[in-house]
Amino acid sequence: MEPTKTTLSAETYRKNRRDHWNKVALKMRHWHGWGGYYHKRLKEIYSTVVPAGLNVLELGCGNGELLAALNPKNGVGVDFSAEMISLAGERHPDLHFFSANAEVFSSEEKFDIVILSDILNEVWDVQELFENVKTLLTNNGRLLINVHSRLWELPLTVGVKLGLAKPGLGENWLTVSDIDNLLNLSGFETIKSSHEILFPFGIPLLAPFLNKFLVRFWPFNHLGLTNFLVARPQQNAYSHKGKPRVSVIVPARNEAGNIENILNCVPEMGGGTEIVFVEGNSTDNTWETILQGIKQHPEKKCQGLQQTGKGKGDADRLGFAKATGDIVMILDADLTVPPEDLPRFYDALVSGKGDFINGVRLVYPMEEEAMRFFNLIGNKFFSLAFSWLLGQPIKDTLCGTKVMWKKDYERIANNRHVFGDFDPFGDFDLLFGAARLNFKIIDLPIRYRARTYGTTNIERWKHGWLLLRMVAFAARRIKFI
Repeated sequence: MEPTKTTLSAETYRKNRRDHWNKVALKMRHWHGWGGYYHKRLKEIYSTVVPAGLNVLELGCGNGELLAALNPKNGVGVDFSAEMISLAGERHPDLHFFSANAEVFSSEEKFDIVILSDILNEVWDVQELFENVKTLLTNNGRLLINVHSRLWELPLTVGVKLGLAKPGLGENWLTVSDIDNLLNLSGFETIKSSHEILFPFGIPLLAPFLNKFLVRFWPFNHLGLTNFLVARPQQNAYSHKGKPRVSVIVPARNEAGNIENILNCVPEMGGGTEIVFVEGNSTDNTWETILQGIKQHPEKKCQGLQQTGKGKGDADRLGFAKATGDIVMILDADLTVPPEDLPRFYDALVSGKGDFINGVRLVYPMEEEAMRFFNLIGNKFFSLAFSWLLGQPIKDTLCGTKVMWKKDYERIANNRHVFGDFDPFGDFDLLFGAARLNFKIIDLPIRYRARTYGTTNIERWKHGWLLLRMVAFAARRIKFI
């Protein structure tokens, strides 16, 4: 059968680009152009969102420099230019490189990360490429993309004419909304996006100021050379054999009067629910009440733990470490978040709506005295600050109820060295870790109640100052990188 006109057009298109990039690869053995700083900056950006030691595939890998910079456990690079693959293999013999068309490349191995760096401008069919990527990712994998902004079409063309930039044949000038739409059509959802690199020249002081700081603010952020996106495969409902088991971690300090209500009100969820009480440094009889409550409720699966450290964050970490469930939840012992709402968090997680379900107290009206005025103002400020820092909407950073898969918590714990154990609350440790690992964070509104027993352990001004320090810390580690 004679090939259709569309087939011939696609073949010609790809052949022209393959021949072009073979010539560029030969030239790159002794020429770098202005791209040295640009590619160095891309390595910095990718390194902040790709932890070392993962299985990483880069489609359109070029000379393999970006892939190598990520220190993968298993790094695989694919490019349709045989000369590029030859160059990459010479420079990085510890990685694996294949000459193939990214739109149809197949592999029995699935990858944690797939990277598409500067190839969307070149490929024949972007949707076909995205659909193929979905077959190469693990269920919890992430697709990372950067693509030139159309605003830079003229400057890049001039750069090529002057011999400063690698000559390309790019014809696909895609906006972020174009890419987001194609991702959705291909079974992906965008987690976050950003504009990067205002100034692609490595001039000391000036380049870091423009590319790490100024590009984060309007209107300069819209002038970036490249658009950067993180996406995940659209998730189906939990489908493994049997329902997941749930562990509810209850940090409790001076909460003796609430223990019985917790035992009575925490519902059974999934394949079974355990309650993990973590008592810490109480001055009342909270610990004795926990032990007595567990004894009086043999029908409940419970653990009683005492922390040796201080702070709610330390209590949460102990509870997570000892939890036996597939899903871990935090429920503050003050019961300002009703335990009856926990099944909503369970449903949001197992349905695949998100990887990290974050409780939000700032949507519905609160009971009187549930939150003091300046606490409310502070929470709203920090929600805006952290939404900007993390690149995802976070309406309430300090609601105690947070829910995730235990295996995902273990990934956060394994990457805790990035931020350290500086968070006494535990909320930011989890939020920073989730953002670092590109988890899809979902806000779930709840009705916030006033306390019926005891007093808050939060010291408004002291802890407010600590939160401001955390904002500055996060900005250095996440935003201004």
